[in-house]
Amino acid sequence: MITIGGVTIKGDVVLSPMAGISDSPYRQITRRFGSAFAYTEFVSTEQLLMGNTKSLDMFRYLETERPIFFQIFGSDLETVVNASEIAASKKPDVIDLNMGCSVAKVSHNGSGAGLLKNVRLAGAMIEGIRKKTGLPVTAKIRLGWDSNSLNYLETVKVLEGSGVSAISVHGRTKAMAYTGFADWNAIGEIKAKANVPIFGNGDVASFSEAMFKKKKYGVDLVLIGRKAIGNPWIFSETPKEEIDWVQIKEVILEHLNLMLNFYPSDDDYALILFRKHFIRYIENTGFPDGIKRELLTITNVNQFIDRLESVKMDSKFLETSEIENESMNCETFVSLA
Repeated sequence: MITIGGVTIKGDVVLSPMAGISDSPYRQITRRFGSAFAYTEFVSTEQLLMGNTKSLDMFRYLETERPIFFQIFGSDLETVVNASEIAASKKPDVIDLNMGCSVAKVSHNGSGAGLLKNVRLAGAMIEGIRKKTGLPVTAKIRLGWDSNSLNYLETVKVLEGSGVSAISVHGRTKAMAYTGFADWNAIGEIKAKANVPIFGNGDVASFSEAMFKKKKYGVDLVLIGRKAIGNPWIFSETPKEEIDWVQIKEVILEHLNLMLNFYPSDDDYALILFRKHFIRYIENTGFPDGIKRELLTITNVNQFIDRLESVKMDSKFLETSEIENESMNCETFVSLA
């Protein structure tokens, strides 16, 4: 158990913020399975100040998701600080500053990981957000822009001096994006020298691995991103591989219903959004390829549910669940289907 500002956090693992993935429906499910709190998808401070309703809508949440962390990004000090007041009006528990997004159109404009090149500005943002909102402020960083600028210790020192309440560390550089392997030794080095809670992030594929890394590197919490897509069981002590198909199907239908309620429309919008989750729920379960392709083209919700219900499979996994060739970033999720 740790405290961030006046917010008590109970748990060891957390769903990492991911655009297009960590919306309210999936946050509700992962919180139920054991995610210690909920991060929103990252939201542009520029768009918030412009009154963009779609951006503001990304801050919708239910009380059951609390503690709720609103993640924002931006490159201009005044914009970020003023937009944080708009975010605070929605009553989050914490505001998180994204300093880790590696997507070019974000980071090359000075936002996201671009702030790793200007940590003094990032520090001023955190100080400004704290004063403007009165809320605890956290940050999500990477180890540096590239292997020649591993400034993570300087970054942490500046952020601590600005009053940051906790720091999440993705153990890669901006240049690495999601390639190679996360450097957990660097994360451990940060934790050993930091004066605030440190959350570790990168390449965690199971609950047991998260607990191992938490103990070995001393981090306060472990964030799980890509491996959590379609796998809320990763936040519990029972691996998905030990869950039978009937239970998996129940969660699929629960998730779909939450999507339908959260994204009401007269067309198949929610069902289309759900597809990227669905392909991960059924991955390596022995789900018939032909029916999978059929379900990914169905646009009527009732037809989708009826066809899914008709599938009969062995109760256990036919293969070990291992996701290969995944393509994911902080801006969007690209499915392989």
